[in-house]
Amino acid sequence: MASSVLSSLDKAKTQGYHFKAVIISGMGFFTDAYDLFSISTVTRLLGRLYYYDPSTGKPGVLPANVNSAVVGVALCGTLAGQLFFGWAGDKWGRKKVYGITLLIMIMASIASGLSLGSTPTSVMVTLCFFRFWLGFGIGGDYPLSATIMSEYANKKNRGAFVAAVFAMQGFGILVAAAVSILVSYIFDRAFESPPFDVDPIRSTRPEADFVWRIILMFGALPAALTFYSRSKMPETARYTALVEQNEEKARRDMEKVLDQVFDPSEAPIETLEREKPYGLFSKKFLRRHGAELLGTTTTWFFLDVAFYSQNLFQKDIFTAVGWLPAASTMSALEETFKVSRAQALIALVATVPGYWFTVALIDKIGRKTIQLQGFFFMTIFMFILTFDYNHLRGTPCGNNKLCGGNHLAFIILYALTFFFSNFGPNTTTFIVPAELFPARLRSTCHGISSASGKAGAIVGAFGFLYASQSPTDPEEGYSKGIGVKYSLLILAITSSLGFIFTFLIPETNGKSLEDLNGESDASSGEGNVQSRNSLSRVGDGDQLKAVEHDDSAASQV
Repeated sequence: MASSVLSSLDKAKTQGYHFKAVIISGMGFFTDAYDLFSISTVTRLLGRLYYYDPSTGKPGVLPANVNSAVVGVALCGTLAGQLFFGWAGDKWGRKKVYGITLLIMIMASIASGLSLGSTPTSVMVTLCFFRFWLGFGIGGDYPLSATIMSEYANKKNRGAFVAAVFAMQGFGILVAAAVSILVSYIFDRAFESPPFDVDPIRSTRPEADFVWRIILMFGALPAALTFYSRSKMPETARYTALVEQNEEKARRDMEKVLDQVFDPSEAPIETLEREKPYGLFSKKFLRRHGAELLGTTTTWFFLDVAFYSQNLFQKDIFTAVGWLPAASTMSALEETFKVSRAQALIALVATVPGYWFTVALIDKIGRKTIQLQGFFFMTIFMFILTFDYNHLRGTPCGNNKLCGGNHLAFIILYALTFFFSNFGPNTTTFIVPAELFPARLRSTCHGISSASGKAGAIVGAFGFLYASQSPTDPEEGYSKGIGVKYSLLILAITSSLGFIFTFLIPETNGKSLEDLNGESDASSGEGNVQSRNSLSRVGDGDQLKAVEHDDSAASQV
């Protein structure tokens, strides 16, 4: 019966429940991206509100250590959540822990906006505390959403369905920028304030403190809207049948969601005697999946070093090419508006289209091909930006302006790196770990792979905020760095390493999950199965007779 249900899942026509699962799982990723990237739109506002020092004659900025903590602490929580909930998804089932992650995200998003304190330090400490737990909930969404969607999907369109879940991240980034634009614009119109160089005090109105709180708390809304639906999703048939070994329950659950009734009398005549399960740290796992796990972890690590570094210092890119005026020429809310507008433009023309190109093509050209071409073009475009940096950017000519250069070409090349990261490894690294590993270890291995990615994101969040600083004139509170140009060179090299390690990953396109990890054929496990039972009908079909076959006969069945 188990093989009947799983085979039906692989062959099932695309129907309403598949799209419902994409929306329910995808809204979690929408929230993930919103929460992780909205912080970059308000960091400058936080600096003006809480760290203004009149003696400097400059707008306030977050101290280097505070900025790194505010930006990076959610990534640390995400890494912990990926490891914990990845393990929990295999231990207790996908359904039991799926709603918990969303509940944590809702509560932590609201709490982040309510961060209180009588001093700047206390506000930042409470903000970092709640953002860690926000990241912890976000981390659980990675292995659980990918695993659930891959186990629900049919074989033909599995890549597109899982990619569509992840593509909601693009909309989350875009909406984070859009909400920041809208809220800062409303408050700027309601409480007009002059530029900093006209009136340093009035340029940051006290009402601006509500802006960053509203922006962060908005992340709870989309998560709350799908909480009930997520809690009602049934356990996946693959977990129920292959891990819990409850074939009858798997049949009933799938009848609820698929437009199909499974007749027990139509069970396939061949059943398998399953091999003894092997653990994550066993020699058998190392032989079968060791190279694959190395491939999924390393490629995700190298991808996230590049991807998160680009996102986190893109406002510095915009300043370098003159898209953002000098901070002293703007009010606090005007600066928030313009930083968010620039981020929204990149998301709209490069980030979001890249995701949906992958959705459209992944089941046609394959995961590995998309990942290789993505890393390849990321490397090429970042090398071009590096070696033609001064010519494209122009030269400083006073008052934070750049003269000469080709700013449009610079931004196009920079945007193309985002496009090919999303029409490339940023999507495929999420999909492949949910396909390669056996059901009892699938969520755990995806959690390990995605946690490796977040380790790369932490390198970007903490390391490149410092590395991208000017070697001659760093921002207040930062030490001298290597500059944006050489930071892009390091990211180009990182992307090239991702290209190389992609060759450790097999192509998974068009294959059932059980074929990919050997669960459809227990006899493939290096002779671990000693026999296979074949059930043949006798008489009028009311009786079944088990006929024992040895290994040689089984190989011919």
